[in-house]
Amino acid sequence: MGRATYDLVVIGSGPGGEKGAAQAAYFGKKVALIERASRLGGTVASTGVPGKAMRETALYLSGFRGRDLHGIRLSYDGTITVDAFMHRGRVVREALSEWVETNLDRHHVDVHRGVASFVDAHTLQVAGEDGQTLLHGQNILIATGSRPIRPATIPFDDPRVYDSDSILEMTRLPRSLTIIGGGTIGCEYACLFKVLGLDHVRIINTGDRLLPFADAEVAIMLQEAMASIGIEFLMPQHVAEIDRRDVLSVVLQDGRRLETDALLVALGRRSNAEGLGLDRASVRLNAHGQLEVNERFQTNVPNIYAAGDVIGGLAPMPFR
Repeated sequence: MGRATYDLVVIGSGPGGEKGAAQAAYFGKKVALIERASRLGGTVASTGVPGKAMRETALYLSGFRGRDLHGIRLSYDGTITVDAFMHRGRVVREALSEWVETNLDRHHVDVHRGVASFVDAHTLQVAGEDGQTLLHGQNILIATGSRPIRPATIPFDDPRVYDSDSILEMTRLPRSLTIIGGGTIGCEYACLFKVLGLDHVRIINTGDRLLPFADAEVAIMLQEAMASIGIEFLMPQHVAEIDRRDVLSVVLQDGRRLETDALLVALGRRSNAEGLGLDRASVRLNAHGQLEVNERFQTNVPNIYAAGDVIGGLAPMPFR
C-alpha cells in the first residue's frame, strides 16, 4: 500500500474543496485532493449550476412567446423535447468539471480518485480502482458536500419519482408534476417546469407558507407570483402515502388522492459525513449528523477542518 505525505489533504472537489486546495497550493503547500465521483466539481457542478442553466433556458424559451422584433414575429410553439432541454445542463456540467480539473492541475494539486476514510486524525485511506493508498496530512479539509434527503417511505426506485439530483436525468417531459417541499429547490423547479408548459404543477408543503427561512412578505409575494402562472399550492399539508399502482398518486392525510405524471421530492439535503470513519479521527457529529465548526472552520479536532454543505442545515421532513 502506497503512502504519501502532504501539508493539506482535501476530501471533495466541490467549491469549498477545490478553492481550499488551490489556495493552499498557491501559497506553496503540498496538497492532495480526493474525489470519489467520476466528475470533479461536486454538487454545484453536477446539479446546482446545470440546474440554473436549465432555468435560464426555460426563461429564454418563455420569453419568446409573442415577442416582436422590428416587425419580425418570434414565437416559441410550446413544444420542446426533454433531451434538447437537458442538453444545456449537460454541456455546463461537463465544462465545469473540466474547469475544476484544469484549475487543480494548474496549481499542481495531486488528485486521487477513490473513496476516502480516516485511519487516524492525520491519515486517510483512499480505496480506488488501482488499490488502496494512504495519505498523511498535516491538516485535513472535509468538503464532501451533501445529497438530497430521501425518506424511506418514498419509492425512489420508480422511474417517475425524482429527487433534486436525479431530475436532471429526466428523459421524458411529463404532463404534470407534483413537488413535495416548498423550499428553494421546490419553488425553482415548479417555476421551471410550469414555464415549459406542463398542464399541472403543484407544491405540497407542511408549512403554511413557502421559504420558511425567508422574510414572510417575500415568501407571500413569491407565492402570489407563482400562483399567477398557474402553480397550485397545498399547504399546510402532509403526505400519507405514495401509491404507484398504475397511475402514480400522492395520497394526502386528509384523504385526497392527487394523480401525477412525475413526482419531485425536494426536502433539502443531508450532509455527506457517513462512511468517512470520523470516529477513528475522534471527530464528532451533532444530533443532525452534521460537522460542527468554529469561526475558523475547525472541527473539534484542531487539524481537521470542514466547509461547504457538509456543515450546512437540513430541511424539515414532511412525513410524520
